[in-house]
Amino acid sequence: MKKIIPHAITSANLFCGCLAITQIAEGNFLVASLLVLLGAFFDFFDGLAARALKVGSPLGAQLDSLADMVTFGIVPAYLAFEWLNQLDYNILNYAAFSIAIFSAVRLAKFNIDDRQTSSFIGFPTPANALFWISIPLIFWQVENDIHFIAVDFLLSTFNSFYFILAAIAVFSYLLIAELPLLALKFENLNWKGNEFRMLLILFSLILIVLFLFAAIPFILLLYLILSIIQNNYKQSNEVYS
Repeated sequence: MKKIIPHAITSANLFCGCLAITQIAEGNFLVASLLVLLGAFFDFFDGLAARALKVGSPLGAQLDSLADMVTFGIVPAYLAFEWLNQLDYNILNYAAFSIAIFSAVRLAKFNIDDRQTSSFIGFPTPANALFWISIPLIFWQVENDIHFIAVDFLLSTFNSFYFILAAIAVFSYLLIAELPLLALKFENLNWKGNEFRMLLILFSLILIVLFLFAAIPFILLLYLILSIIQNNYKQSNEVYS
């Protein structure tokens, strides 16, 4: 019976992804974005449940990747495609589905890569999805005048056809890049060894308070910067040790 619990949570993530697809098809980008956030919540807790109940299995790992492919691969690709369609109907809009393709490659690599136990190699698919769903969330935030610091300047950026195309190319590359990135996996709560993870959480909370949903792109940029700094820090220590 205990084995069913993590699988059920993973299935809830998949269900959220399926619902998000139907909402995008109906033009409800905001609802779809909220469903992806809910899917991310389930994705976070299925692994925790498996570890807490000590029922982790290869089946659970594969099911998790399949659910992630829908919620964090297909959904953001479809969302980017429809967003481009709103800006300009163009053959280039189909480039958005490269997000789904590279997400599949990234998830397949993750399943066979034993280097990714305490860190990631390449951008995680949930992080990629967060960027794409932040767009309708930010527009909703501005339309409802919900802010501590105004973020209207982001609207023209996200309404740029060529910016969205460039973002598709950048995030598709990051998904499969041989770039070590932070994973929020704490073996303990000591500062030493967790400095960059704790800094990411601290600054992310500050950014969320200041910008709400508009904080998401800045948090992702911070995530990349801190990961690169951590990599250089580790390499420096290895050289001098």
